[in-house]
Amino acid sequence: MSDQPETLTEAQPTVLPWWQNPLNFIALGVAMLIFGVGIGYYAGHNAATPDHNAVDEGFLQDMRYHHDQAVAMAYYYRTSVDDPVPLLTVLAEEILLSQQLESGRMVQMLRSFGVSEVNDSGKSMGWMGHEIAIEDMDGLASQSELDAFAAATGDEASRIFATLMIQHHQGGVAMATYAVDHASNSVVINLARSMIKGQSGEITELQKILTSLS
Repeated sequence: MSDQPETLTEAQPTVLPWWQNPLNFIALGVAMLIFGVGIGYYAGHNAATPDHNAVDEGFLQDMRYHHDQAVAMAYYYRTSVDDPVPLLTVLAEEILLSQQLESGRMVQMLRSFGVSEVNDSGKSMGWMGHEIAIEDMDGLASQSELDAFAAATGDEASRIFATLMIQHHQGGVAMATYAVDHASNSVVINLARSMIKGQSGEITELQKILTSLS
């Protein structure tokens, strides 16, 4: 029998892959948003004002507000829902990152136009010809729907998230489609086209997940 004292091996901490750590996604999203805003600041102070019309401005301001809710819902699902659906978690991460990056690009363009980065009028959709209260913007979840989402758990929370995000994306696609047809700035039009493609694809995936949860 050895006279050497026994030693305990300290347990090594488990290191998650970077994509499974929510803090990494938050940090990456914040970094991309700061990068986009930084580019916007530079562009807004170092270039002539690009040609644009009221649809360009209204679309960017309202879509920024619209994106804020999608980011908030995706972040909540990614970090706070018990027993989330893995594929739905991946989609939430995709929405969280892509829409924060798009928000940075919209800040860039609004600054280059020399207009406010936010819609603080309390009204929205005037650029589409039917002005309504900003909280009633196409596709936005109501406060009661958000409260139900926050109160739900497990598969019910997943069903609510998928349903609200489908509704949210459908509203966003309608806004972007109008912008493609009526905006005048080519950068805005291309961004709107990209949103239509990305969100339409996500709607298809969300519908499949929702069907599997029925």
